[in-house]
Amino acid sequence: MKALILWLASLVNEIHDQIALRFGIQMTDKELHFWVIGLIGIVFFLLAYIVFKWIDQFKFKTTIVAFIYTFTLMVVLVFAIEIQQAITNRGNMEFADAAMGLWGFIVFFFIYSIVAGIIHGVVQLVKRLKNKRSKPRLEEPSQRFRSKK
Repeated sequence: MKALILWLASLVNEIHDQIALRFGIQMTDKELHFWVIGLIGIVFFLLAYIVFKWIDQFKFKTTIVAFIYTFTLMVVLVFAIEIQQAITNRGNMEFADAAMGLWGFIVFFFIYSIVAGIIHGVVQLVKRLKNKRSKPRLEEPSQRFRSKK
């Protein structure tokens, strides 16, 4: 994990240097953050917009959006914990720990989905049975069209 963060830091530094060399643009760190983070943010926004418009067609869209939001939050939390472990030297900073934590969330969400699906199915079944009992019976189709004399 530490190696990954150091690699990402060197990648960011290399991108900074390439922008300065190739485009001849000299920016302060704050100006570079403004442009790069702004552009990355708008690209992610557009991708998220497309994905959420697609999700909008599904029946359980609120659940899907809540899962995506929570999963994103969990990724940030898990990596923050791992970075905190490296800074404080309490525990080991490992990618495997982060992956296992996220796997735990996915397993618990899967269990939740099964339980919620069963409850939803039972509620729908009870509603259908209730509606069948409360609907008045229609007269036979052959009786509806007979002329009354």
